[in-house]
Amino acid sequence: MPEFSPNQQHYLKTLRRRKQSVILIRILLFTAFFILWETAATLDWIDSFIFSSPSRVASAFGKMAADGSLFLHIGITLAETLFSFVLVIVLGLFAAVLLWLFPALSQILDPYLVVLNSLPKSALAPLLIVWLGANMSTIVVAGVSVAIFGAILNIYTGFTEVSPEKIKLIYTLHGTRKDALLKVILPGTIPNIISNMKVSIGLCLIGVIIGEFISSRQGLGYLIIYGTQVFQLDLVIMSILILCVIASGLYALITLLEKSYLGKN
Repeated sequence: MPEFSPNQQHYLKTLRRRKQSVILIRILLFTAFFILWETAATLDWIDSFIFSSPSRVASAFGKMAADGSLFLHIGITLAETLFSFVLVIVLGLFAAVLLWLFPALSQILDPYLVVLNSLPKSALAPLLIVWLGANMSTIVVAGVSVAIFGAILNIYTGFTEVSPEKIKLIYTLHGTRKDALLKVILPGTIPNIISNMKVSIGLCLIGVIIGEFISSRQGLGYLIIYGTQVFQLDLVIMSILILCVIASGLYALITLLEKSYLGKN
């Protein structure tokens, strides 16, 4: 183990204390929110039928967990999200590589990609149902449609920002465009690709929920719509809270992947 000077040790201790303080404050805020929510519902400061309460949400969670139906809905939403995410990364990377290999194609498609990326994807959901039917494929496509165009643009932008000198060096050593792609472009943009994955995973989850709102009979999106229709708002809020946990967990996994990569480099 390396030895640190007293000043370095003091600095490291300060960093640790600051990190611990941030974590503690986050936990206190989280706890205070739920205590205030439960208190407000108990004392009728808010209408517990409309706003529910932590105890009612926990009761709804316990009932659905007991019969196993909740985990079925969670599993379906999670599977659809992960499938959409994998497709977005694979297709986005493939499209970005094509745009980099063929600059003329990039110039032609750039305005169309910008328009498609800006288009509200919820407007496409009814069309997807007509075209593909009310099935899991439609929901996966909905998840892909929300994230794919942004992923292509972001990954391709990362390709174009790689140092031109490194690419010139490849050509000076009689390398080909393929060599420049495999030895400079892709390795140099891995951090950018991972950062894009952080955004894409959340967008895929949003797209999947939009799809489940319209065409599904399973999944957390379906539970939200069903709970709203029958005024079981405990079910709605429970599903939203679970989605928050899923989104945070998926983001944390990609963050760990990023730290692992950066730690090796």
